[in-house]
Amino acid sequence: MRVPVSVPSAGCRPRVAAALAVAAWLLPAGPLAAETLPEALVRTYQGNPQLNAERARLRGTDEGVPQALSGYRPQIIATLTSGLQSVRNLLPDNTVETARLRTWIIGVTVNQIVFNGFKTANSVRQSEAQVFSGREALRNVGQGVLLDAVTAYTNVYANQSLVEAQRINVTFLRETLATTRKRLDAGDVTPTDVAQAEARHSRGLADLNAAEVNLAISKAIYAQVIGAPPGRLAPASPIDWLLPHSREEALAIGRKTHPAILGAMYDIDIAQFGIKIAESGLYPTIGVQGTLQRSRDADTTLGTQAQDLASILGTATVPLYDGGLAPAQIRQAKELAAQSRLVLDQVRNQTQTAVISAWAIHEGAKIALAAAEAEVRAASVALAGVQKEAQGGQRTTLDVLNAQQDLTAARARLIGAQRDRVIAAYTLLSAVGRLDVNTLGLKTPDYAPEVHYHQVRDAWKGLRTPSGQ
Repeated sequence: MRVPVSVPSAGCRPRVAAALAVAAWLLPAGPLAAETLPEALVRTYQGNPQLNAERARLRGTDEGVPQALSGYRPQIIATLTSGLQSVRNLLPDNTVETARLRTWIIGVTVNQIVFNGFKTANSVRQSEAQVFSGREALRNVGQGVLLDAVTAYTNVYANQSLVEAQRINVTFLRETLATTRKRLDAGDVTPTDVAQAEARHSRGLADLNAAEVNLAISKAIYAQVIGAPPGRLAPASPIDWLLPHSREEALAIGRKTHPAILGAMYDIDIAQFGIKIAESGLYPTIGVQGTLQRSRDADTTLGTQAQDLASILGTATVPLYDGGLAPAQIRQAKELAAQSRLVLDQVRNQTQTAVISAWAIHEGAKIALAAAEAEVRAASVALAGVQKEAQGGQRTTLDVLNAQQDLTAARARLIGAQRDRVIAAYTLLSAVGRLDVNTLGLKTPDYAPEVHYHQVRDAWKGLRTPSGQ
């Protein structure tokens, strides 16, 4: 015959109710407004060091276009030479004549390339393709940073919920242990029941400590990615309305819009222009050079001698043999172009795999979440039934402890399923190439790389970087 077991009831019921709230992955409400996931993403987008570094790299890439355009413009060089010269002349009658000259020469030379085998034109086109490729690389980095922020946010919130769930579990086990000890003094239970309650209480403390350690780690990662320590966070929700309706649609969108694929396509253009630039080494170079020069030689005995020079010359340089340099560069450029085409195929395959994986994980996360919710509901009912049966002597203390352990584990799985559900939705959006500020509707201005590009494209002077960058 089973001995009636006293379990925490009146004193523990408020905490059990709170535990059911945690089971829905909702922390207890507080007086302060909680930070939402979109707000955290805005902060990340504005201040993440990795993202800002990539923007600076792209601005540096923009400068390649005016550098290439400089090939169309003349090169103007001013020279100034000044110094002393000592002259000693031996005359036919074996007499020596000496003089000390104070010489200065000032001149201006203008060089203008007329034709260089279309090297300048192809260099400009290659630089523009590099800018477009850099923009896609910035988009790709932005997707990764935003996904890291989503992961960091949901991990902190999930770990906060786990800590709260473990605290509730420890409170339940502590009260169960106290009640069991009182029943032992009354002779209703055996020392074995007390030992079982003590063991579960110690395990609960260890689980709480592990949850607190994980929370501290996730907070540190949150501060690194988002830029500030987390405060009170609001629960994040999936973004199913932004996702494709089928796997085939997701694959089609990924092939058209993913920045990695678009960037690889621009890289092919870069390599093709590289071939034409290398071929320019086989063509002649035609230029025009204009020079203005004035020189003065001042001598105390001979007086001052002056000379003015003005010239305009046409130059033509025809390569006959360079030791095989230009042909080797052309062959190298062709191999790099072939490599870029193979890289595009590789990137397309990787994107397709990422989309299929993200779609499967997202669908699996939905099923896992539904199963976890059902498990928590069933475990809550089972614990309540075991408690009543234990009070009537039909269950032992171990049965109650096992039911409580099952419920705590179910809550932990539900919290993890909620986290995985959110991350899976954002991962799928990233896999198709649409995890950006505009798609998410974040309340922050979108970084416009074309603004800096147009500021510097036709700049022909100035050392300062454009303001606002």
